[in-house]
Amino acid sequence: MFDSHAFSQTKGHHISQRSAQNNDFDHQFGIERFKKVGKTLLSLLKPCTDLDQARNIIHDYAYSQEQRLDDYPGLSVVHRAIIQDCVNVFQTFIHADSEARSGFSVAQALFDLAKGKERPDLQLGFYAEMIQLILGTEGQLSIRLFDDFRPDPDLTGREAAINRSYQLDQLWELADNWMCRYRHGLDPDSIQRRIERRDHILDTLGGNLDDWNDWHWQVRNVIKDPNILENLITLPEQTLKTIRDARRIKLPFGVTPFYLSLMDDDGAFDAALRAQVFPPADYVRAMHQHRGEIDYAFDFMGEHDTSPIDLITRRYPGIAILKPYNTCPQICVYCQRNWEIEDAMAPGALASPEELDKAIKWLAKHPAVHEVLVTGGDPMVLSDDRLKDLLERLCAIDHIERIRIGTRMPVTLPQRFTPELINLLGQFRRPGYRSVELVTHVQHPYEINPDMVTAIDRLKRAGIGVYNQLVFTFYTSRRFEAASLRRLLRRIGVDPYYTFNTKGKEETDSYRVPIARLLQEQKEESRLLPGLARTDEAVFNVPRLGKNHLLARQHRRLLSIAPNGSRIYEFHPWEKNIAKQQTYVGHDVPIVNYLKRLRAFGENTEDYNTIWYYF
Repeated sequence: MFDSHAFSQTKGHHISQRSAQNNDFDHQFGIERFKKVGKTLLSLLKPCTDLDQARNIIHDYAYSQEQRLDDYPGLSVVHRAIIQDCVNVFQTFIHADSEARSGFSVAQALFDLAKGKERPDLQLGFYAEMIQLILGTEGQLSIRLFDDFRPDPDLTGREAAINRSYQLDQLWELADNWMCRYRHGLDPDSIQRRIERRDHILDTLGGNLDDWNDWHWQVRNVIKDPNILENLITLPEQTLKTIRDARRIKLPFGVTPFYLSLMDDDGAFDAALRAQVFPPADYVRAMHQHRGEIDYAFDFMGEHDTSPIDLITRRYPGIAILKPYNTCPQICVYCQRNWEIEDAMAPGALASPEELDKAIKWLAKHPAVHEVLVTGGDPMVLSDDRLKDLLERLCAIDHIERIRIGTRMPVTLPQRFTPELINLLGQFRRPGYRSVELVTHVQHPYEINPDMVTAIDRLKRAGIGVYNQLVFTFYTSRRFEAASLRRLLRRIGVDPYYTFNTKGKEETDSYRVPIARLLQEQKEESRLLPGLARTDEAVFNVPRLGKNHLLARQHRRLLSIAPNGSRIYEFHPWEKNIAKQQTYVGHDVPIVNYLKRLRAFGENTEDYNTIWYYF
């Protein structure tokens, strides 16, 4: 590996990234460390007389670091690439266009700091980003790579192959050990605990095993009352208080008895499950603040602007969304459509026959739409007869070649997938002409359970493809956590489809993860899985514009760093190079804030230290 210490000696200061991470995430420490790490740059800026001169100095500083790479022939290709990335980012930050688009000047902030001017607006996150950017630009990279995983230049042929195979074994052992940290719902201990939880729920609600396996009973007994909930599972007082606050202001809330049986009293393995349905206090506060204007305040994706007719949303040429049923038996706190749903299993959620008729006629008049995503809410709450009628009407439209059904019920209510329903869905497949697919949302390995496996197996045997959309929230973002989910999904017959970076919605801030962490996960963790276990796309849903594919740098531009440490991105539309469309500027989660939460969650943040170099 490249000797970062030797490279930094010419600057006269080397501050180990690893030793710094042993310190607390402290604002004053961040300032002091920034002054040490940025000593060279600050000394160059101090004599400047105006901002334009400061910009030129920053540009020349970054460029000179890049030029010095040729002085170090032993520099690894990996480290060379990181240094060049940091140089490019530095130079982007000082462009006038970047400052105008982001509304903040990094050059001005650095200029002020060099002059000794107080900048109380600059928070720890800003200093942390600058520290890592300077370290990266100057080549002081004490990042943790797999040092032993490299070809032996003295070996060729079979010897080289055997050596490489040994190294691959070692690399996989490392990844597998990480994945084994996360409990899944198919191990015997989990199954036994859930049987006990099921029996307790049935005793409390007054049901039997026949009831439990009847999806109608599950829907009738969706738990919305916190007074009932506290008799079914042990919850912290603060969680119960927040749920009561949510119910008092009439926020949507509900959890199926089945899904509740997947949770534990001690909360040891089920943090991701709890986080989906039990709202945090900041969510409740934000929703309450805008309750009178909820339909516009929380329509993050701008569906008001992409709905040509009631029940239809359309952002892309070949596909449209049809929403016949506007509620679910279980509400995900971070749901994209939390502004539309009144409550779990709210009465009146079913579209009127007149509305549905108009929506289907609209689809028939638009032959460009050859795929329909039936979602909502959760359309699988509809009775078999209603589903049959809906699917028959869609299949009568010649240009519809694919029907995709969006539902969480394989996870929240697998009893819904009866043999009768499977036969019904299979009737509408016409191989070579029309397919029927199901897209679900499995969030964590601990959600997967034997009943779900049975439901998926029935769907697959009927020729219905099943795909998963993962929302990359804080509670699924630890090292190899998402990778362990993808691996298990493929074992039960579900194809990974999308990994969505959590939307930048005000009310769901506590779920958000920096884009850099998802990029890190995709390149360092998911990439170690065989292709069929990782064939998903990392995307960010841009308001009004749709999916932005994160792995392609040309789909976005890092404009600046905000005073709080948020990276400010300009997201490009999917129509880029096809048709004119506006871009979207958004603020990400400060990386240092994310790392602080990970540390409080029990993680060693040194294991994440390459996160700073994913832009």
